[in-house]
Amino acid sequence: MGTIMNSTNAFRHTMVTGIIWTFFEQIFRIGIQTITTLILAWFLLPEDFGLIAMLTVFFALANSLMDSGFSQALIRKKEVSKTDYSTAFYTNLTLGFLIYILLFSSAHFISIFYNEPRLVMLVRVMGLIVIINSFQLVQVADLTRKLNFKVQFRVILPSAIFSSIVAVSMAAMGFGIWSLVFQMLIFSFVSTTLYWTVNKWRPSKEFSLESLNEMFGFGSKLLASGLLETIFQNIYVITIGKLFSATLVGYYFFAQRIQQLVVDQLSGVVQKVTYPALSSIQDDNPALKSFYRKIIQVVTYVVFPCMIALVVLAKPIFSLMLKEDWLPAVPYLQLLCIAGLLYPLHVINLNILKVKGRSDLFLHLEIVKKIMMVIILLVSSKFGIFGILIGEVISSFLAYIPNSYFSVKLINYSIPEQLRDFIPTSLLAFTMGVIMYTVGLFLPLSEFTFILVIGLVGATFYILANYLLKMPAQLLILQILKEKYLKGGQSHG
Repeated sequence: MGTIMNSTNAFRHTMVTGIIWTFFEQIFRIGIQTITTLILAWFLLPEDFGLIAMLTVFFALANSLMDSGFSQALIRKKEVSKTDYSTAFYTNLTLGFLIYILLFSSAHFISIFYNEPRLVMLVRVMGLIVIINSFQLVQVADLTRKLNFKVQFRVILPSAIFSSIVAVSMAAMGFGIWSLVFQMLIFSFVSTTLYWTVNKWRPSKEFSLESLNEMFGFGSKLLASGLLETIFQNIYVITIGKLFSATLVGYYFFAQRIQQLVVDQLSGVVQKVTYPALSSIQDDNPALKSFYRKIIQVVTYVVFPCMIALVVLAKPIFSLMLKEDWLPAVPYLQLLCIAGLLYPLHVINLNILKVKGRSDLFLHLEIVKKIMMVIILLVSSKFGIFGILIGEVISSFLAYIPNSYFSVKLINYSIPEQLRDFIPTSLLAFTMGVIMYTVGLFLPLSEFTFILVIGLVGATFYILANYLLKMPAQLLILQILKEKYLKGGQSHG
């Protein structure tokens, strides 16, 4: 029994340590990206962001095809050989070059689709990112398997800082949209170089068709799901770009980028760490369920209040930090924040399918959800840009039902149980939002003071209410911090 307890504690410690390092990585990256995006918005037009947004789907598809699910397959395998690593590396590299050729050849057709001749050169230059990224996928998978997120932090942070400095400098010198292009190129190049510097894995000359087939057997279904997800993740940008102007695409893309800096990164911290960690206990359903309950409680505890606070503070933030050109994007951001509330729950429920190796169910589930999304989009697009945004909110909430269905089947984590784990947190977050909005009505403050005071009011209420009600998520976080603090103090002494 003692051995089992020690093993459980060691597993928990490893996962918590991984979460902490990944949290630092994401927080620093969020901060750098947010500051960079806001600075670039002073120099660039909404149209510049719109043109980049139009290409996002093509490059997301290109990266998914280049990966082809091999990185996920490597992370999930219990035992990985040198041959597996090398096979995945050479396959990714070959696919990277082939996909770049395809992008280069398709640039003219992409520009015709959007009726934007400027996209031709943008596609051909940005396409180099796919080749660069093909060199780093196995390195990242290797570090992720080892739960070595400290090293990944040491790679991401300087890459983000350097690429941001270059982008802002280029924008200030009048390079316009090319500052955004080179920010992405430089980030990919510097991070890839650093991964090869800090991680000692190197490919051998081995290549195995058997290994390729095994990994692709698992990864291909995730690839198909990923391609569907990528298309539909960007379908709003595609639709807006096709039906409306590049400027409206820019408003949407900019608002989406701000929203994603919060919801994607914060939920991504846990998703990134828990997938490889929980894959190691994939056959222990009670343990999986216990850990997933804690994950949902902690993630919703953080994400819900952040999203609600951003809805309340969106206008003063935009007024303080951006030119008036960007104010029309405020309602876009507010609606996207509401749509993003359940995103962490989607990620966590789908993660269960991957941990269990049910990539077939993952694919079927994605098809069902995308059919539903298309129907909603076809109806909502008839009501203009805000009809599309409200449709996105509806799609997100409806998608929770099929996403959570298989959690019941696979680990007996029922929907009522999930609701009990996050509804109290969501009610406190919404109450916090109402209090922030109401207090703000009676305080005629400048933008900076408003953000500071109302933000402090919201945070104080939320933390105090969680403490008084003894909410499990806050208690768990305090317990983890206490353990880390005591451990650090003891080791120091």
